[in-house]
Amino acid sequence: MSVQVAIVDDHEAVRLGFAAACEKNDFDLIGSAPTVTELLEQIGARECQVVVTDLSLADGSLVAENVERIVATGAAVLIFSIADKPNLMRAAVRAGATAIVPKSQPVEDLVEAIRLAADGAILNNAETSATIDADSLFKEANLSARETEVLSLYASGMSLKQVAFQLQIKPSSAKEHIDRVRVKYAKLGREAATKVDLFKRAVEDGLISGDLL
Repeated sequence: MSVQVAIVDDHEAVRLGFAAACEKNDFDLIGSAPTVTELLEQIGARECQVVVTDLSLADGSLVAENVERIVATGAAVLIFSIADKPNLMRAAVRAGATAIVPKSQPVEDLVEAIRLAADGAILNNAETSATIDADSLFKEANLSARETEVLSLYASGMSLKQVAFQLQIKPSSAKEHIDRVRVKYAKLGREAATKVDLFKRAVEDGLISGDLL
């Protein structure tokens, strides 16, 4: 029996390539859209077994919310992405994504993942397993709201003086917040001695985008 599938990707070329793969493999493509909202409107009440979606979409939607909305329809979710953003990959798996399939892999790998997901199988490919393992070992720093604000701005490229001006606090206070952030991460064994280290920690915790580099 044909598998009912759909795709969410903001690149038309990816959607067209997926449509061709569906035709070749006798999948029933019932929806194709650049956003989850548009896809769900297209599908309506029709059954969809597997939805393939990217981690990041141009509409700025959060991957966790996208996955949750799709899972709520009863469909399995496969993340089809460059898979270079660990924090978003963790969020997707936490929200219920079945597996992560890198776009760098052959399309046959995605086709096989779709078949397995439609059958309700658990996919243990390298990317998904690594994401789950990293999540189980991940240690939250439990930063305060102000520490999070200061870290986000500082790690994004601002100087401490600029951070202080932005938040209307003293430069010495901004430095104290960063010092406490460093200590909290250090206690967890997550190095944060340099500004580059802080950038990495902020990306890992989903406070800023890794695209800033």
